[in-house]
Amino acid sequence: MARSWSLVVPFGLLAFLLAYVGEAAVVEHTFNVGNLSISQLCQTAMIITAVNGQLPGPTIEACEGDTVVVHLVNESPYDMTIHWHGIFQRGTPWADGPAMVTQCPVKPGGNYTYRFNVTDQEGTLWWHAHISLLRATVYGALVIRPRGGAEAYPFPKPHGEETVLLGEWWNANVEDLDRMAFLTGNPPRNADAYTINGKPGDFYNCSNGNQTYRFQVQRNATYLLRIINAALNTLMFFKVANHSFTVVGADAAYTTPYETDVVVIAPGQTVDALMVAGAAVGRYYMAASPYDSAIPQGPPFSMTTGTAVVEYVGSAGEETPQLPSRPEYNDTDTAFRFFSNLTALVLPGKPTVPLSVDTHMFVTVGLGNSDCQPAQLLCNTSGTRLPIFSSSMNNASFVLPNSVSMLQAHYANASAGVYTRDFPDQPPVIFDYTADASDTATSRYTTMSTKVRTLRYNETVEIVLQNTRLIAKESHPMHLHGFNFFVIAQGFGNYDQATATPQFNLVNPQERNTVAVPTGGWAVIRFVANNPGMWFMHCHFDAHLNLGLGMVFEVQDGPTAETSVPPPPFDLPQC
Repeated sequence: MARSWSLVVPFGLLAFLLAYVGEAAVVEHTFNVGNLSISQLCQTAMIITAVNGQLPGPTIEACEGDTVVVHLVNESPYDMTIHWHGIFQRGTPWADGPAMVTQCPVKPGGNYTYRFNVTDQEGTLWWHAHISLLRATVYGALVIRPRGGAEAYPFPKPHGEETVLLGEWWNANVEDLDRMAFLTGNPPRNADAYTINGKPGDFYNCSNGNQTYRFQVQRNATYLLRIINAALNTLMFFKVANHSFTVVGADAAYTTPYETDVVVIAPGQTVDALMVAGAAVGRYYMAASPYDSAIPQGPPFSMTTGTAVVEYVGSAGEETPQLPSRPEYNDTDTAFRFFSNLTALVLPGKPTVPLSVDTHMFVTVGLGNSDCQPAQLLCNTSGTRLPIFSSSMNNASFVLPNSVSMLQAHYANASAGVYTRDFPDQPPVIFDYTADASDTATSRYTTMSTKVRTLRYNETVEIVLQNTRLIAKESHPMHLHGFNFFVIAQGFGNYDQATATPQFNLVNPQERNTVAVPTGGWAVIRFVANNPGMWFMHCHFDAHLNLGLGMVFEVQDGPTAETSVPPPPFDLPQC
């Protein structure tokens, strides 16, 4: 059934929009996480984990300044947490959601209420499970509109809006894949399909009518597409045949309007783009295809295209849709052009890039090897600790604690045995990070640890994120919880301060919560540590996160109760 982008505003939606100009509201939801029987790609129906029996899960709609309350009821057989991706969580660090960082998981049969404000944020964010690989099916959109409604957008008011969630689908139980990956020390296999709003589309071995999402548009109307990459491990090229876009936002931060016929989007990122339905009346494919950034070669990936159909009012509804040309899978030039050309729309009263820096960090991000651990039974069959896949930041491969969350340990001033405060500001060994000759067994080797970097409240931090050639160069989408940061420069090869500093954009750099570090290259980011708590920074490829590509910033309390970590809520789950 077609989803209509109608020019007629229903009464209920009109009332909802009018509410935006009133007082801040409480937006309340109940998320029942449980089993859902579903058949995709003509496979026998299988059981997945989903919220409220939906794939994707429900969209949370709020306006700036509202309070969001979500009651999580875990009716699934698995431990569960929900992360509100991109929400600052100022004053509510216990609601951030990553398992064992800010909370213990909600056990099967348990529940937990997440409460947080959406203050000083407007645009498209999203929510997802933050444990195991369960976010493959436990995810949804989180839309924050301006207090003044669509009239307050800093771009022409669109006639309609649509959320476009890009995802990945496995014909398998992802919890089983995650368990096998741990036991063997090898990453899980690639997805079987790419999806748009939970449906794979028309270009798989078995596709039928109910496997393709459909949008209906009026000719010459303008639509705001809220595009979210919810895929676990794949950057995406996004196109609509015979249409182009004007990007106006990314990661819930407004951008200078940027014209393009392709959107490139990494896992964890969002893009807000205006699309004018200016083509001839007909039907057109919306396409999501993979960007494989690995050099010389990465893991296998699905060389397929997920599709939906944009259908004009007045079309016959039966003609074959036109398919857009798609970039080559390894089209790094197109990816870099998109990522590097976005700039911020600087608005009065909004944060701007800090011009002075208190702490400089240089952090390598990449793959490697570490020792098979005793509990990894399928890589430890000989009794010897054979090398297994790993990943690290500054050669520290991150391991979550298992007895108490890091935020609980921080709040109780009881970090001993939970984490250490020795994450380094520089890699332990300086080498030619992107050279093929550096890919040696010695350089690849890393050890596992739970290291954090402690920051003073309001400290300004600059980080150079440097990709390495170890095993393979690859574009890593690095996500920081609790903050936005400014991407002031990015490029290829080894970072060189002398040549990079003149490139720094200190006027209108893009503001993000997730940056795709260029493959075999670097990105420079800055942020102000004005949010006390324990904040995860990690690769948003779940395969890499589970291999250790992460670390945590411990931000100390400020001078007041309002700038300090509050006591934990009464229903905080216990380990």
